[in-house]
Amino acid sequence: MLKGSKVALRARHEEDIPILHAELHDDVVTASRAVGRPWRPIAPDSKESQFVVDDTAQGRVAFSVVELDGGTLVGTATLWGIDDHNRSAHIGLGLLPSARGKGYGSNVVAVLCHYGFVVRGLRRLQIETLADNTAMLRSAERNGFVREGVLRSSAWVMGEFLDEVLLGLLVQEWKREGSRSS
Repeated sequence: MLKGSKVALRARHEEDIPILHAELHDDVVTASRAVGRPWRPIAPDSKESQFVVDDTAQGRVAFSVVELDGGTLVGTATLWGIDDHNRSAHIGLGLLPSARGKGYGSNVVAVLCHYGFVVRGLRRLQIETLADNTAMLRSAERNGFVREGVLRSSAWVMGEFLDEVLLGLLVQEWKREGSRSS
């Protein structure tokens, strides 16, 4: 388990899937903004659910995010597009509606940075997010990520094209803060 100051990242448990599915996937607008492809109904027990973890898959590590105090499930976090040759990866996260606005996002990003840089030995982490996702932009920038560019009108979301912001963080720029393994 990886621990931050507010949250812990742990393996996905079977009982997490229906909660994540109901809170994150079944919210059509939120899911459409997060996934980058058209929303469609998927049963929680479907092998196609984004919350089902394939432990044999290369290039992707999925975590469930839980509150440090009490262990309540608050979201999901992923290191994806892991490129062992170039030593880089992408960060993604989703918080349940009840967990938003509590500073968990910044802490999840910090713990994912620890995992990517310390545990995996990566040199670069990257985040792509919609330009109006102020919570993710704030979480990334609090952790030292630098805005590297804007992908204009690159995301088709609920009937309109939206800009995406590309942010990057290099290991030598990273400031280790409050995350640890146990």
